[in-house]
Amino acid sequence: MIRALILGGTADANLLAAAIARAGIDAVYSYGGRTAAPAEQPLPTRIGGFGGISGLADYLRGEGITHVIDATHPFAAEMSRNAIAACAQTTTPLLALERAPWDKTSGDHWIEVADVVAAAAALPDGRANVFLAIGRQHIAPFVARPQHAYTLRFVDPPGETLPLPDADVIVSRGPFTLEAELEMMRARRIAWIVARNSGGTGARAKIDAARALGLPVIMITRPLLPERPRVESVGDVMEWLGHRTCLGA
Repeated sequence: MIRALILGGTADANLLAAAIARAGIDAVYSYGGRTAAPAEQPLPTRIGGFGGISGLADYLRGEGITHVIDATHPFAAEMSRNAIAACAQTTTPLLALERAPWDKTSGDHWIEVADVVAAAAALPDGRANVFLAIGRQHIAPFVARPQHAYTLRFVDPPGETLPLPDADVIVSRGPFTLEAELEMMRARRIAWIVARNSGGTGARAKIDAARALGLPVIMITRPLLPERPRVESVGDVMEWLGHRTCLGA
């Protein structure tokens, strides 16, 4: 019997949860707890961390988990590394559902950097309107660049005063359309964009909008992870679980 654990929090994880529920597979959906109002799932849900590698290994044993699908954000490196180690300890099969990164194409003006610290350093010295599309957990390095006017977009209200002296927060949940991104960037006179190379389609509109407007994008590359089996589609995960399913339109 299969009892799967989905490490979720992404649109891909939500699609997978729906497919697993339709197939009648016993599974648990795990949120990391960073979102105050996570989307409801058709599966039993747990919220919060596991307590590191040993805590996750204990959970896998205690809950009788037979398969783990890591469908976390591509930049949730700590969780992914913990999953690799805990699954190795418990000999639990692990599969990553990981969207392909975006590729730079003609018309893109990317400055590729390794992390958020390098991204902050890559901003110009003169004042500029900057769209920080990186999540609220990663804004601390930009405190060192207080001359800029920042636009940030969060799923939840920040709940506290941001450490940036000139910052405006948009509270909204994606996916976002190209037209909406173009309107936002024009209205706010955005001159620079800082983004993580998340890949997929749900967050791509800002990259397409930057290309259309000829704006530079400081693109943070993905963290390196140990090798692990990975696929890019829900259908591939279902086949790995031994279930063929019609995903519908």
